Amino acid sequence: MLNSLAETVTRYTNTQEGEHLFETAIDGLTILRSDHEANHPHIIIKPALCIVAQGAKWTMFGDRRFDYSAGQALVVSVEAPASGRVTQASLSEPYLGVIIELDLGVMREVMEGLDSPPVTGGNARNGIFVTAVDPSVADCALRAVRLLDTPKAIPMLYPSIMREICYWLLTGPNGGEVAKMTLATNHTQRVISAIHALRDRFAQPVRIETLASIAQLSPSAFHRQFKALTSMTPLQYQKQLRLLEARRLMVAGAANVEVAAFQVGYESPSQFSREYSRMFGAPPRKDVAELRQLAA
Repeated sequence: MLNSLAETVTRYTNTQEGEHLFETAIDGLTILRSDHEANHPHIIIKPALCIVAQGAKWTMFGDRRFDYSAGQALVVSVEAPASGRVTQASLSEPYLGVIIELDLGVMREVMEGLDSPPVTGGNARNGIFVTAVDPSVADCALRAVRLLDTPKAIPMLYPSIMREICYWLLTGPNGGEVAKMTLATNHTQRVISAIHALRDRFAQPVRIETLASIAQLSPSAFHRQFKALTSMTPLQYQKQLRLLEARRLMVAGAANVEVAAFQVGYESPSQFSREYSRMFGAPPRKDVAELRQLAA
C-alpha cells in the first residue's frame, strides 16, 4: 500500500508546476516532495495527519524533535508553530509526504457513533506523536490523492474518506490520544480553548492566570499541560506566533521592520530583531529580501 501511495504521489507531483509543497484541489490536503535534504520553513500546523510515503524528516515543536520516516506519520492534535527538515531524499528516491488536515467536527461525529469509544486519560499528554501508518489509513490517503485526477468527484467522495480516516485513527492504538481532540469536557479540550484564546490575541500581553482560568486549571497545572500538548511554554508559543505574523506582513509588503514589530506586540524593535534572527537564522531585512527573491 505504501509503495502505491509513493507511486501515486510521484505521478501527481510530476504533472505539477513548482516544487516542494503542493496545495491541491482538496481543501486541507497538501503534498510534499523534496529531491534533496532541505530545511522546511517555520509554519503553523493545524490538527493533521502527516504521512511519510518515502524518505524521512523531522519536525520541531518548541524544544521537542519528532523523527519519522516511510511508513510512519506525525499526528498533530493541536494547532502549533513548527519547523522541520527533510533528512532522507535524493533525485532517485525523493522525499514524499501527504498532509491531511483533520476535520474535528467529523471526528466528533464518528466518535459519537462508536459502540466502544476509546478511553482517554485525564491529562493533556501526547498532543503530538509519531505512529506507524495503519494499512487502512494508507489506503485512505491513496484514494484521496487519486481523487485529484477527478476533481468533480472530490465534493462527493472526499468527505467519506475523511470519515474513514477518523474511524481508523479513533479505533487504532492511539485512539485515546486522538479522541482528546473532540471531547469538550476534558482537560485537553479546555487547554486547547486557552490555546485558541492565546492565538487570537497573540499581539496582546499574555497573562498565564487568564489562560489558566479559561482552561479551569491552576496556573502551574495549566503551564504543565500546555507544554505537554505543544512542547513549548505559552510565552514561547506566543513569541513564535508573533514572529511568523511579522514575517508574513513584511514579505507581503504590508509593513517594514519597525511597523511589523509594533503590530505584533513588540515594544522594542531591537528586541524584535534579535528574536527574529534567532528564530529564522537571519535579520528581518535580509530574511525578507531572500524570501521575496525566492518567490520572484
